[in-house]
Amino acid sequence: MVKTAVFLNGKFIKEDKAKVSTLSPGFLYGWGLFETMRSRGNRIIYLQEHLKRLRGSAALIGLKCPYTLGQLEKAIIKTVSLSGAWDCYVKVVLSKSEKSCDIIIIAKKYTPPSLTKYLRGFEASISSLRQNRDNFLARIKSTSYLFYQTAYSEAKKNGCDEALILNNSGHICEGSRANLFFVKDDQLFTPSLECGCLSGVTRKFILDTAKKYRIRSKQGDFRCVDLYSCNEAFLTNSLIGVMPLSRLENRDIGKGSKRRMADFFMSKWNLKK
Repeated sequence: MVKTAVFLNGKFIKEDKAKVSTLSPGFLYGWGLFETMRSRGNRIIYLQEHLKRLRGSAALIGLKCPYTLGQLEKAIIKTVSLSGAWDCYVKVVLSKSEKSCDIIIIAKKYTPPSLTKYLRGFEASISSLRQNRDNFLARIKSTSYLFYQTAYSEAKKNGCDEALILNNSGHICEGSRANLFFVKDDQLFTPSLECGCLSGVTRKFILDTAKKYRIRSKQGDFRCVDLYSCNEAFLTNSLIGVMPLSRLENRDIGKGSKRRMADFFMSKWNLKK
């Protein structure tokens, strides 16, 4: 039977019984971290990379997880198994408690975008919000998620699938839920981490794969005009994998059905062991 499986502080419990203290700093101030992963057939894609990022981010904001990475890995795998879902959304949260750290793992059925959506691609609008490229918190997956949620809500109100966020220098930073890539003259481009974007796990996979297959890539400062003149663009995250970006601000991006790079990287991501 497929269900939502929940692990909270060492115990597997029903989702309606999962509770943390309303006095915890995690609840009151958003002092916490999360990682979102996808599991397919009980194989959690890039589990080790997510756990390493979680550990590094925890050190940056003074969170000490009482579990080793090995113990956390076992708990995640068990939670996924208990969900009974073949294609699974997995979320791990470390939240500051009054004395230590609450550990929450959620696993539930994931329904990916339809094939039609992948063929059509996402439409995006430019958010009114601007990312501070000098803010180190932009580089971690904090539970203080209001900035990105507001940007995403703006996009949905505009009838779009995603929001494109610029930084305080006017350069492209990232999507509200994804990293951005674009292609021009067979070269791959993506905003650098210095722009204020998240060091996405799937972003790293794209760059590593490009290097492996000798695809030229460049990380740097780019503006929206660069997107309007590119051959194709796509968004990446740990749930959707690689999603073509077809329109921005009601303008077509790239050359429609010619999405060689997006299709290539998606095929490699799907085959990741």
